[in-house]
Parts: sequence; C-alpha cells; structure tokens
Amino acid sequence: MQIIKIPSERVTVLLGTAGETKDYLERRMGVELAVNEDGGVEIVGDPLEEFIAKDVIRAIGRGFEPDVALKLLNDDYGLKVIDLRDYASSDKAIARIKGRIIGEKGRTKEIISEEVGADVAVWGHTVAVISQLETLDYALNAIFKLIEGSPHSVVYSYLEKCRRRIKEEKIRKLL
Repeated sequence: MQIIKIPSERVTVLLGTAGETKDYLERRMGVELAVNEDGGVEIVGDPLEEFIAKDVIRAIGRGFEPDVALKLLNDDYGLKVIDLRDYASSDKAIARIKGRIIGEKGRTKEIISEEVGADVAVWGHTVAVISQLETLDYALNAIFKLIEGSPHSVVYSYLEKCRRRIKEEKIRKLL
C-alpha cells in the first residue's frame, strides 16, 4: 500500500464526475484508490503498479490533467517536480518565477511543449514536467534558465537548438 497527499483542490480532478476518472484510472493502472476530501490518496495493488500509480497521482496533484498524467504508464516517460521554494525566498519571487515560466498568455509553456514535446504544469509553489526521458533534461534546463532569470529569447534559442538535436538523433537512429 502507498499513501500520497495531493492538494485538496485537485481531488475533484482525480475523482472526476461521479467518480468516473477515478474508476478509469484504477482500471488503467491496475490498482484501487481510496481518496478523502483533504487530499489523502491510498493506493493498493501490486507493488510495481503502486509505484507507477504514485507518480500518476502525484502528477495530477501537481496540475496535470489525468490523460496527460497517464503518459507516465509508458516506461519512456518521466515526471520531475521542481519546488520553487528552493529557488525563491518570498511568495512574490515565486509568483514572478511562475509568471516567467508560464509566459504571456501561456506562450512560454507552449513553446517548451512545441520544441521538446514536454508537458509543463505550474501549481502552487511547484513546476512539474512530464516528458519522454530523452527530452526531459532539455525541458528542465529551459525551466532552470527561466528560474535563474535568463532572457526568454535565450531560452527560446536554446529550445530551438534542442529541437534540432532531437531531430538529428531520430535521423541517426533510422540510419
């Protein structure tokens, strides 16, 4: 049995309408979930399935929609959660960093997704990334550049180089 805590505001996303999302997740992950209103989630099943389900539930708690979090059932995907309190000393500084990562009208998050295929969620004091393992570091490096205050243009240029590198690696694998 695994127990994980998610923000109480995300419980409704985990449960879905009339428990449909929870039921679907249980079937897909091969576990049983017991969820309480304050965000406590008990996961019961095979130890390996519990371990994988814990990351899926954690991703939903960090702001991802269930269909995106389910990408973690694939061995080629990984989740990384960055606690912004480790990089900023005040709520105002955290809000500024979150704004830099999201970008105007969500454009920076969108560019990270387009360039390296990573899904980014900003929730509370965290930034979470779900991506294929081979591109996860590219997305994380871009986010850390934004946290450190690099200009957006520098980050966008970095992401374009990463996209070219990803394409080159795919072509090499085909040859």
